[in-house]
Amino acid sequence: MHRWDDTSLRWLLDERLRGRMFALLGADPYAVQTMVYFKPPGSRGQALHQDNFYLRAEPGTCLAAWMALDPADEANGCMQVVPGSHRWPILCTAKADTSVSFTDVTVPIPAGQRIESVRMNAGDVLFFTGSLVHGSLPNGSTERFRRALIGHYIQGDARQVAAYYHPALRMDGTPLPLEVSDGGGACGQWTDDGAIALTGQESLVRKHE
Repeated sequence: MHRWDDTSLRWLLDERLRGRMFALLGADPYAVQTMVYFKPPGSRGQALHQDNFYLRAEPGTCLAAWMALDPADEANGCMQVVPGSHRWPILCTAKADTSVSFTDVTVPIPAGQRIESVRMNAGDVLFFTGSLVHGSLPNGSTERFRRALIGHYIQGDARQVAAYYHPALRMDGTPLPLEVSDGGGACGQWTDDGAIALTGQESLVRKHE
């Protein structure tokens, strides 16, 4: 929306967001996307996923600033996250249940991994990296919306991002020429011993915590 709506652009580049992300990343991010989720009563949620599966920011990852526009809890479909998954590589996807998710892919989560709800008040902002496995529940309420405004950014040392996210913007609003990602590199799959193996890179196996 920031490409045609000045209010969205001002929010995306807001100094308060920049300051928090600088503290998290140690450098200014680059801004690449704005989204609004309306999520009316009775609507589906979104299956668990990782944002950098779509953005393909390299090197490094992307970062989301997810701002609740309404109070969000389990009843109206709040965000859910898998704690610790921000340390994981990008995993291979599987088919999602489209009766409860508006997207048709998901990240399979092995047994024993916790999925926790994130309750938020209107105006709260949740920051998370592109590796964090997250999604949302369906809105099971009869009269409550669960609206959210999301800004997507990429780390300041990234040299490329998927084509849809061009042009990237510095936090002062000036365009930044970056290369176009070719669809990303290897994704990971869970192995029988609970490790994550990177497809095509069998020597790179990382235990999750």
